[in-house]
Amino acid sequence: MRLKKNLGEVPLLMLTTSPASRGQWRLAVVVLVILFAAMLITAPFAQLRLENTEALLLVYATAVFIIDLMTAALLLTLVSVQRSLAVLALSICYLFSGVMVLPWAVSFPGVPALLNLPDVGLQTTAAIAALRRLGFPLFVLAYALMKEAGPNARSPKGWEKNIIFVSVSGVVVIACSLTWLILTNNHALPNFMRDTQNVSALWEYVPATAAGLCVAGLVTLWIRQRSVLDLWLMVVLCTFLIEIILIAYLSSGRLSVGWWAGRVYGLISASIVLLAFLSETMTLYSRLAHSVSAERRAREARLTAMAALSASIAHEINQPLASMVTNADAGLRWLGRSDPDLQEARAALERIVNDGHRGAEVIKGIRAMFKNGTPERVVVDANRLINDVLKRSLGELKLVRVSIYTEFDKTLPPVTGCPIQLEQVISNLVANAMDAMRTVTDRERVLRIRSALDGPDGILVSVEDSGIGMDPNSKERIFEPFYSTKPDGMGMGLMFCRSVIEAHGGRLWVMDNKPYGTVFQFTIPSTKAPTTIHGKRDHEYGPVPRFHRR
Repeated sequence: MRLKKNLGEVPLLMLTTSPASRGQWRLAVVVLVILFAAMLITAPFAQLRLENTEALLLVYATAVFIIDLMTAALLLTLVSVQRSLAVLALSICYLFSGVMVLPWAVSFPGVPALLNLPDVGLQTTAAIAALRRLGFPLFVLAYALMKEAGPNARSPKGWEKNIIFVSVSGVVVIACSLTWLILTNNHALPNFMRDTQNVSALWEYVPATAAGLCVAGLVTLWIRQRSVLDLWLMVVLCTFLIEIILIAYLSSGRLSVGWWAGRVYGLISASIVLLAFLSETMTLYSRLAHSVSAERRAREARLTAMAALSASIAHEINQPLASMVTNADAGLRWLGRSDPDLQEARAALERIVNDGHRGAEVIKGIRAMFKNGTPERVVVDANRLINDVLKRSLGELKLVRVSIYTEFDKTLPPVTGCPIQLEQVISNLVANAMDAMRTVTDRERVLRIRSALDGPDGILVSVEDSGIGMDPNSKERIFEPFYSTKPDGMGMGLMFCRSVIEAHGGRLWVMDNKPYGTVFQFTIPSTKAPTTIHGKRDHEYGPVPRFHRR
């Protein structure tokens, strides 16, 4: 199938570009349900106070600092690849939050004494907390708004190196400057705290504003979400909302059960994107390793086939060609005599003709290398055959993120044929379907295989994909030998498939799948002798399992 996009135009499958699968949506919903359930369980105990737990704040802050910096580093790596201002805004979000958590923890009432540091002002910790509380959802909202800006959000090549350095340096300088201003100007800070444990009425505006920004970010991401990262950012904002509810509205103040539960939710919200990055990286690594391995096997197979073909051509064609040259030289000598010997010249020419026919037979033998001749045929269960092929291909289908559907007619009669050749036909069609869907990123990749009756004396098998479709001009030539729409294709697969099906008395054809993709269908005559299948009886296999969406 001819690709509609060249390799330079195919979008990179990364956390910011890969669409979220149904499985990821289900996982996100399960995570949120668990988090909300945990909040409801914690709510009755939220106002209980936990004294002398200030030392745990240093552990909490260190963990958040490390997680946020790792997440920011991974996001900046994406910036260097995509040159996206939206992703840059998100990386700044995590970097700023991670840097500011350290002065927040160190200035917390009771912690300076543990570190032998002088006490800071009453409003210092709350002021730093307000910056973190409002800054995080604000930057996430900025990411959601900027990611739809299209080409304008993507800067020229070479820009990313300078902007990453400037952004990281700027965030560190701004965070340090803000911290210094807050520490040295406690008298000018808003009165967020009435005492070391209880907030003032002015502080109530901070969590309310932060919650409003979270809701705005959730709505924007829901409307504009296109990727795995968008999905998990929505989970992050929901977790952030739970943290706000526990700390600001359910707890009885600092160091209470609700307050500490909120801090746990803060740690979870900081970790979600990092875990998504690690999971997606492992998935992409597995897919890459599998692709490299498959490509290596395919290359070795092609090299082996070409070596065998070249050796066969060189060995078999060399003899008739050499004989033809020898006979031609002899004929010329007989004709070049003063008294030409026409009988000998005729004999030499006849030998040349015979060698020409011998060369034609050699070519026919080489063509026969692509056919398996007339192997022994047995009674075959088509449903079981398809099921076996899908089982062998299931690992690669999962790595390519293809959802598999089967619709088998259980009343399908058996057919007589060569199981190896028929398996190869189905394997080729499944492999072509996977190749057609590798570049699809804006919809679900679906492989659907059906089997049904084709009249009273035949079966019909269809292999459908939701890929890029086929160019109309290719449909007329797709079954021709050595014609391929793939850059590295040999053009023999579909020709082999049609040859096998026609050798079994059936036919193979192609059509468009609506709204996307291609459908290959073939028919095979059935048999009236369903006694054995590959040497075993039907009951020895059990029912054919049905492949559902993974």
